[in-house]
Amino acid sequence: MLDIKFIRENQKLVQEAAKKKHVECDIEKLLEVDDKRKKLLGQVEEKRAEQNVANNAIVKAISEERETLLKKMKILKGELEREEEELKKVMKEWQTLMLAVPNIPDMSVPDGESDTDNKEIKKWGDIPKFDFEPKSHIEIMTNLGMADFERGTKVAGFRGYFLKSSGALLSFAVWRYALDFFLSRGFSLMLAPSLVRKETLLGTGYLPQGENDLYKTQDGNYLAGTAEVSVMAYHSGEILPKETLPKKILAFSPCFRREAGSHSRDIKGLIRVHEFFKFEQIVLCESNHEESVKYHEELNRNTEEFIESLKIPYHTVINYGGDHGLGQVNKYDIELLVPLEKTYREISSASYFHDFQARRLNIRYKDGEASKYVHSLNSTAIPTPRILVSLVENFQQADGSVKIPEVLVPYMNGLAYIKNEK
Repeated sequence: MLDIKFIRENQKLVQEAAKKKHVECDIEKLLEVDDKRKKLLGQVEEKRAEQNVANNAIVKAISEERETLLKKMKILKGELEREEEELKKVMKEWQTLMLAVPNIPDMSVPDGESDTDNKEIKKWGDIPKFDFEPKSHIEIMTNLGMADFERGTKVAGFRGYFLKSSGALLSFAVWRYALDFFLSRGFSLMLAPSLVRKETLLGTGYLPQGENDLYKTQDGNYLAGTAEVSVMAYHSGEILPKETLPKKILAFSPCFRREAGSHSRDIKGLIRVHEFFKFEQIVLCESNHEESVKYHEELNRNTEEFIESLKIPYHTVINYGGDHGLGQVNKYDIELLVPLEKTYREISSASYFHDFQARRLNIRYKDGEASKYVHSLNSTAIPTPRILVSLVENFQQADGSVKIPEVLVPYMNGLAYIKNEK
């Protein structure tokens, strides 16, 4: 959330940010409602002060004066109640308009109309050259008994899947290796809840924009699509000691997404599934742009190095404005090569927010006598099962087997190849 004073003083800049992010928000209406809010707030505070004066006068008044004062107090109370009720309505409208205002993207963020306008800034790895007809991950994993998509759909519905035998073992191997890899980078580990309250999604900026992609429970809670949501809310309403910053957290959780906007895309396989698992990197740091940029590069590089250790080709892109959420200042995507599609598919996003999320969640730190909002960042460490798509397709062999990346072999109980044992 942006400061209303900043919005008022930088109206044109905020409007340009909304345009760049393809976000609809009415700044003129917001400022109009803010004027009304401030006026009503002043009137309410003035009448509350009058009420306090009148209460003191009634206590000291003799019986004849008290009767007159009580009548005036009754009129004042009625006026105050009406204005307080009006203020509640205006505050609700003000909050709704404020929640729609996006953060200001960095100047380096490209303009664009679709993800084809994302700008490639790095490419790594050799494109595999097969001397046989390569297969899709669906065919490979089905033939090797690693996954069952047919029964997954039967049991869980559209986009359902089972990982089994060596497929399940490979997923655990990725998790175990990721745990060792990222914890060596100075993170503390957290198992985070997926079931979260609405306030946490509002605080992290996933609401109101992402409502259609969220699963909602009967009691009004939601299933989150990333551990970022619950971990960011962990310190909501708190003032942290400056010496505890930066906080670097590696969080693991089940994740859920409806994929509402992509119903006809990637309907088979593991690219887009409703239920998955993810390690997420989260950082809370001091209120400093240079610090945010430093950690943004660091988080993204962590995941790049993890992918490089698996020897999977990838490229990194800086996302165009319309591919940003409400709160992001800048965002990188790492995309892995999917050989059969002859393209790269997203595996990780790294973003920084300045104090946008911290203002919504009221997370501050003490800096001398001052209290400042922290800056927040997050980046995917690694998601499963999506990474298995590129892994099995890039390392498929002519005999139908899959070679295991060397760094994963110890986590596969020494298994170097997944073969058809039939």
